[in-house]
Amino acid sequence: MSALEPRVPQIPAPVPAPTQGGILGAAYRALSVGIISVVFLIAFEATAVGTAMPVAARELDGVGLYAFAFSAYFTTSLFGMVLSGQWADRQGPLRPLAVGIASFAGGLLVSGTAGAMGLFVLGRAVQGFGGGLVIVALYVVVSRAYEDRLRPAIMAAFAASWVVPSIVGPLASGTVTEHLGWRWVFLGIPVLVVVPLAVALPAIRRTASGPVDPDAPPVAFDRRRIRLAFGISLGAGLLQYAAQDLRWLSLVPAVAGVALLVPAVLGLLPRGTYLARRGLPSVVLLRGVAAGSFIAAESFVPLMLVTQRGLSPTLAGFSLALGGLTWAGGSWAQSKGWMAPYRERLMVGGMVLVALAIAAAPAVLIESVPVWTLALAWAVGCLGMGLVIGSTSVLLLKLSAPEEAGANSAALQISDALANVVLLAAGGAAFAALGGGAVGAGHALGEAATASHPAAFVVVFLPMACVALVGAWVATRLEPVAK
Repeated sequence: MSALEPRVPQIPAPVPAPTQGGILGAAYRALSVGIISVVFLIAFEATAVGTAMPVAARELDGVGLYAFAFSAYFTTSLFGMVLSGQWADRQGPLRPLAVGIASFAGGLLVSGTAGAMGLFVLGRAVQGFGGGLVIVALYVVVSRAYEDRLRPAIMAAFAASWVVPSIVGPLASGTVTEHLGWRWVFLGIPVLVVVPLAVALPAIRRTASGPVDPDAPPVAFDRRRIRLAFGISLGAGLLQYAAQDLRWLSLVPAVAGVALLVPAVLGLLPRGTYLARRGLPSVVLLRGVAAGSFIAAESFVPLMLVTQRGLSPTLAGFSLALGGLTWAGGSWAQSKGWMAPYRERLMVGGMVLVALAIAAAPAVLIESVPVWTLALAWAVGCLGMGLVIGSTSVLLLKLSAPEEAGANSAALQISDALANVVLLAAGGAAFAALGGGAVGAGHALGEAATASHPAAFVVVFLPMACVALVGAWVATRLEPVAK
């Protein structure tokens, strides 16, 4: 499934002839603009929806399921990632990308029209399946269509496309939520699907469609991997459900979830991933540790600011806006060619910054601590994430043969999403156990959260900071053993 050494291509990938231009040169301009537009859409959704989520959970009387509204997205995206990796390796990334964007938009419509938290979570699940298809297909596009020297730059461009959504998204979402209602945040975003479809798909058809070797006989889908993908999604869902229902009876779905997850993870990720074996396994593991710890913590930041410090949804979301700039800055820094010899050190430092930011976040629970200090701390964490996430993407493609780019990209994204599910489940369980489900229940927006429990937030952030520190150690094991 994966290559542990720098790749020696046996089948040439359909990469355009080398040029002196960059990703916006004549040979790549249309493709780059198209796929960056797709990432822009995903970024705008993530920042806008995250701002509206606390209000949606309150109105639907589902604050106790707050973490599940996030993890449902990641749970179904696991299946979409494996399916997309197989689909893209066999038929090219065009179809999974198109189907993924359609599913992504459809899920937003379901959530935006939901009358109960259960239906809202279902919409997030549909959206997650589409997101899983899209993200892996994009990695395959990068692997096939761009020269090695341009891949760090396109990954940096992906990160940069989060800057405007990070600044505009929370402000727009908060304003719409306060004046028109949270539903319009979900119902308005699908309109943006038209632009990526119109720009990206024709360019991908010209440069990266079809199998790696058009003359090779068609290869059937690996049914075993599809079954494992279904198992990992179902297992993650059961585990998340058990974490949100803190009764002894919940041990049954918890045990069933673990029983499904363990063999599926072992079958879908590179051998040695959870032993932090040097090379590709540690790259895949680091992606999960970094993304899982950071996203699990960030998911609770707007809720903490709204319920504990009385901020409006607009200000709560906007407090994270600076992070978009620093994340892009970190990704830009790792894309510079002269930084390549120091990549491992940069990633170690990046994980230390992430850990410090997460650990500092709950300080805002103290009334005398200015709210803006959280914005600064989170910007530091985002800088670290920019260094780490962009670098893991570059290293993965470096260590993958062309015909394995889809499967290995799926493994990277599975690690990312699975860590989100597991750590959100753990954080959500701890949050609920300390009375987090009562946070804001029955309170109007902006009213003092007298039923709140500040300790419920502390037990989310501090463990995630410890997980991020483990990632700093994993980052020392990314280079393959020389033979």
